[in-house]
Amino acid sequence: MHGDRTTRLASLIVIGTGALWGLYWVPVRRLAELALPGAWGTLAIVASAALLLAPVALVRRRGLTRADPRALASVALGGVAFALYSVGFVYGRVAIIILLFFLTPVWSTLIGRYVMGWRTPRLRIAAIVVGLAGLGLVLGADGDLPLPRGAGEWLALISGLLWSIATTGIRSRLSVRPADAAFVFALGALAGTLVLTPFLEPRPAGVAPEHRVATLGWAIAAGGLWWGLSMASLMWATARLEPARVGILLMTEVVVGTLSAAALAGEHLGPREFAGGALVVGAGLMEVWPLRRRAPRSAPG
Repeated sequence: MHGDRTTRLASLIVIGTGALWGLYWVPVRRLAELALPGAWGTLAIVASAALLLAPVALVRRRGLTRADPRALASVALGGVAFALYSVGFVYGRVAIIILLFFLTPVWSTLIGRYVMGWRTPRLRIAAIVVGLAGLGLVLGADGDLPLPRGAGEWLALISGLLWSIATTGIRSRLSVRPADAAFVFALGALAGTLVLTPFLEPRPAGVAPEHRVATLGWAIAAGGLWWGLSMASLMWATARLEPARVGILLMTEVVVGTLSAAALAGEHLGPREFAGGALVVGAGLMEVWPLRRRAPRSAPG
């Protein structure tokens, strides 16, 4: 019974985190408009997050030094994945970036089956087919080859794959506290962004005096709320749920992100893109069924 309550709480946290991240594009785009184009805005956000979380990590440094290095590497890789995802919002449409990232259940299931040796229910195999069909529709909506177009779409697709790898490692090995994990997550994102930033946009000349307060405010707010509080909560929940389920429950981000982009940025999906998006979401929902029908955990076998 206690395990059921923990699973429900973890699931609710993931759902709430997804809804919150459905609005994450707002501070990213706002920083790009103010003074920090490309990956520079993400760099400011993750640097703020790392600084805000550093005191907690310093107090609990013994726990970090004793943690499994592979677990910490998985968390840091998750930070890299979200950093790429963050930068993608600057170069692509919000809904498309989110949908490409949310192919994570497909990648997670493939990794679980062929890397971890976990059994794969037939419905999950069907979900992979449906998800990839949705990917083809989303990317080929203009009649072109179904390949990512532009830096934003490539970053989103790669970030989803990296997040699938990271969540598999997090669930298998994570033993550090959520706040410590969030700090490592932010450090991974910071390292990944530092490598990526110079290749996308030249260094900004500087922030105009009238924009300095707003720029600092957006960076600190995004770093503290999205990368600090929500990531600490997500790290706790991810370690208690199957990777595929994490990807599924985070799909609240698809709904919130698509609706908010339509309402605030005037970005709408075309018919084929909408159909492809529905297949991507449907692929994730298909994976819930075997998890509910079978014993509490159908993952490691």
